[in-house]
Amino acid sequence: MIRERNLNALVLILLFTVPIWAFFNDQPFTITLATRAVIFALAAVGLNICLGLGGLVSFGHAVFFGIGGYAMGILAHHAQTYTPLMEAPFLIEGTKSMPVIWLVAMITSAFAALFIGMLSLRTAGVYFIMITLAFGQMLYFFSISWTSYGGEDGLSIYVRNEFPGINTLVPVNFFIICFVILCLVVALNAFIKKSPFGLALNSARQVPQRVLTVGLNPTHLKLVAFVISGVITGLAGALFADLNRFVSPTMFSWQTSGEIMIFIILGGVARLCGPIIGAVTFVMLEHFLGGISDFWHIYLGILLLVIVLFAPGGLVGLITGRGISHD
Repeated sequence: MIRERNLNALVLILLFTVPIWAFFNDQPFTITLATRAVIFALAAVGLNICLGLGGLVSFGHAVFFGIGGYAMGILAHHAQTYTPLMEAPFLIEGTKSMPVIWLVAMITSAFAALFIGMLSLRTAGVYFIMITLAFGQMLYFFSISWTSYGGEDGLSIYVRNEFPGINTLVPVNFFIICFVILCLVVALNAFIKKSPFGLALNSARQVPQRVLTVGLNPTHLKLVAFVISGVITGLAGALFADLNRFVSPTMFSWQTSGEIMIFIILGGVARLCGPIIGAVTFVMLEHFLGGISDFWHIYLGILLLVIVLFAPGGLVGLITGRGISHD
């Protein structure tokens, strides 16, 4: 059996190598698929922080994914139409700068995650799942009625946004930007897992009473993890909207939340690169089986059922020979 550390390195190397090979062989669609997988993996890594470490089964992370997407869409829309976002009391204009858009997406997602987390963490178990789902559905229906930005038709952006010194219109360049961000977030996740905060969060997930006895508040720990998780997922949403040059209410839908969770379950909950493997598997199934049948989700459901029943450690646990992660 391969060691998990070696598997993580192999996954990242392959994920980087395939688009580079596609670039030299003039296959831009393969690069786009890889970029899509990287962005989905980024969103799943974000959710895995609160799910894998904090034990928070959030079924509303599409909220942050959608907020990030609309942050990109609104700012870019005002930039391309040369209309200010706000005139009074302060003039706020749109922008095509990716770093600025990412910052806005992350800050907005952080405030949303703080608000939602403070309310949701008053509950636990199935009630926590349902209240996070409720927030997602509220924003979904709000975005449908938000006619200023397309309503249910969504909002199109004509040209991909800009990154200093890089031509983002070249697919491989945009892929590299997304891949570097993913690697940084994976490194952050690894640091959090081994940090005192990560260890305390893991303890709060398993035995909250012991955490209380040492003077720490389990709810506060989980709230911080939830906010960090929301920020990362919001960044993924901004990148996803930039990839498609389109944002729509479906980014807020419960199906999106479910897909992000499926990535984690497929790859392995609490596994460092489990969300990446799960996202890549999902995109491959969508591409290859989607060309065979419109009902390819049936095969995805079968695979998910097999994983849950016979490989609770996900594909990572199956490959490495280790079941549920003990990290």
